[in-house]
Amino acid sequence: MLTDIEIAQRATLFPIAEIAAAAGIPADAVEPYGKYKAKIDPKYIEGNDGKLILVTAITPTPAGEGKTTTTIGLADALTRLGKRAVAALRDPSLGPVFGIKGGAAGGGYSQVVPMDDINLHFTGDFHAIGAANNLLAAMIDNHIHQGNELGFALDRIVWKRCVDMNDRALRKVTVGLGGKANGIPRDDGYDITVASEVMAILCLASDLTDLKERLGRIIAGYTEDDRPITAKDLKAHGAMAALLKDAIRPNLVQTLEHTPVLIHGGPFANIAHGCNSVIATKLALKLGDYVVTEAGFGADLGAQKFLDIKCRMANLRPSAAVLVATVRALKYHGGVEKDSLTAENIPALIAGFPNLLRHADNLRAVYGLPCVVAINRFPSDTDAELNVLHELCAAHDLDVTISEVWEKGGEGGVALAERVIGLCERPNRFRFCCSPHSTPEEKLNTIARRIYHAEGVVFTEAAHTELNRLKTLGFGELPVCVAKTQYSFSDDPKKRGVPSGFRITVRRLRVAAGAGFIIALTGSIMTMPGLPKHPAAERIDVDENGNISGLF
Repeated sequence: MLTDIEIAQRATLFPIAEIAAAAGIPADAVEPYGKYKAKIDPKYIEGNDGKLILVTAITPTPAGEGKTTTTIGLADALTRLGKRAVAALRDPSLGPVFGIKGGAAGGGYSQVVPMDDINLHFTGDFHAIGAANNLLAAMIDNHIHQGNELGFALDRIVWKRCVDMNDRALRKVTVGLGGKANGIPRDDGYDITVASEVMAILCLASDLTDLKERLGRIIAGYTEDDRPITAKDLKAHGAMAALLKDAIRPNLVQTLEHTPVLIHGGPFANIAHGCNSVIATKLALKLGDYVVTEAGFGADLGAQKFLDIKCRMANLRPSAAVLVATVRALKYHGGVEKDSLTAENIPALIAGFPNLLRHADNLRAVYGLPCVVAINRFPSDTDAELNVLHELCAAHDLDVTISEVWEKGGEGGVALAERVIGLCERPNRFRFCCSPHSTPEEKLNTIARRIYHAEGVVFTEAAHTELNRLKTLGFGELPVCVAKTQYSFSDDPKKRGVPSGFRITVRRLRVAAGAGFIIALTGSIMTMPGLPKHPAAERIDVDENGNISGLF
């Protein structure tokens, strides 16, 4: 059996100019980055808005669900049915690529290519985001070194440096050591680039002007009397925007079946808002009759943030949702450990089904979205298990179909595509989970109760103090972006399935004024992940001809 990267490396790719022309993108809008990648200038694009389809998933497990693979396969299947389809995806972060996942461009015969380029550096957007972020950090420390005219309180500097790598040793650092010439000593730290506010800003900005204005609103720190000091106060936002002038343009690539794909931005859904850029999504909606996009991790994280933050800010209205699940993952939620998931176990499948049902009910009842369950089939799935899963879905009036896109590409997703087309024609009662005018604590309690099915939210003393301060500073009506473990509806990753009788503990709050939301850190979630005992980097290599291996 071929690995994902072997499949990708044996594929025949069309020149990116051909992909762009077939998608209706004029030549003046295409800036090639080699033969098979290009930046697209959205200002040249005109067209009608297509149907927006969100692909999300049940609560993630070590068994994997295949959300990106399903997204790509569905786009290819829609193309096979004669529809103008475009996929809109996030850019993979080097952190997971070298950490656990080893690659994030789909799998099997539903991939975006060139997958090795996409997974490693791509067009350099993340490096530009990191440079812009760290420019502001450097200007903060230089300003303090040069006399601190703005009055930064050294213990109230909130802007961190970032790097696109899992590196737990950088969570807390001390800068400015070595004497007066090296700056003022102070405590600092690093976030992973995909959790940075600059990433969120790039993904939520409508154009370069909006990007620069948002960058200017970034709060770098506070004075002793609690006055915010912004990037604009430091005169840093113009230079930051200059570093991002190319990164703000979406990237065009193709699937193995030559369906156009826009990949742009990559915020994590457990510690950020978890979806690709507004610019790329709106560009895709002008190019395609059907746009398939994904939101990270389970529907309680990525979908909730996609719908309540991105769709509200960008005035987007999704037409349908696809909820990806696997038999293996449902058995895991039913109590089976990872090493035993390939054995038939119908009782465990039945026990794990409520996790799927809770996500589906949230999509249908809370957000009013038509929804289809896509069962990403694995070779170990038995007919008996699949029949029981169909019966369970039917008993709860859930539309369900088998997806075999990993093995068969677009052909394996035709049944799913037909269901999605039908869903897009149904009456759409899309609505948001939270009122935009409610307080941060009201928003958090609403999300906790309606989406996580918790009994509510508990604030630590530090979080309660920060909450009052943010409301005093005028940020009381911003949306809330919850940073929470992806492995459970609760804030405890060990609670599988559908936990009940719990509360969400908010330990810290901080405002991302440029992005336009408040971040609530819950449980033990970290904004700088660490590498596992045996990271995927140990298996990645390159030969004397530059051919990469080990990316799945």
